[in-house]
Amino acid sequence: MNALASTRKASGPPSGQVSAAVEVLKQGGVVAVPTDTLYGLAANALNEVAVRRVFAVKGRPEGMALPVLIADTEDLAKFAVDVPEAAWKLARRFWPGPLTLVLRKADVIPSIVTGGADTVGLRVPAADLVRQIVRELGAPVTGTSANRTGKPGLTTADDVMAELGGLVDLVLDIGPITSDYQGAASTIIDMLSQPPLILREGPVSTEDIGEQCGVAVVKFAGA
Repeated sequence: MNALASTRKASGPPSGQVSAAVEVLKQGGVVAVPTDTLYGLAANALNEVAVRRVFAVKGRPEGMALPVLIADTEDLAKFAVDVPEAAWKLARRFWPGPLTLVLRKADVIPSIVTGGADTVGLRVPAADLVRQIVRELGAPVTGTSANRTGKPGLTTADDVMAELGGLVDLVLDIGPITSDYQGAASTIIDMLSQPPLILREGPVSTEDIGEQCGVAVVKFAGA
């Protein structure tokens, strides 16, 4: 059987792509979606069975945390608890955008998403298509990069089809990602550390965070 036979590719008007993606996600499927950085693997983050499929698609062992995409800054309070004021300040300044905040997870987030930890990485992507999918689904989605573990991130639907065809249910095609952050993974900052700790530096730099928000941070040695 053709390896791509079970994977559909959706193009055309954004509204149609959103509807197609939501239909798949409601059934526990996995959709490759273009974000503002890379193509990501979206599954309903509140559906444990769907999340397990994401690990299988990536060839990634369970026990490793997955980032979660939400639609609006205000949604932070739905999926994280004890959110410090510094986190709200960063979210209001850099969201939507390539900044992932690691916070104490709310009970609604399954432990499989966080690798069993009590923390979760949350981001509001600048890609309007993804935010609309989350709104219409009524649940956050996983936001891990759409590539096999250990391989480079992907920025076109054709590249996703070539690597993951037959493994995901749907690939949304808007053409190559063209944002300022194209090809770059988001900055990750652990807001539970004192001071906050940059775990991975990306488009939002340590200087951006410190200078523009007045938040003292340190950078992990490997970031």
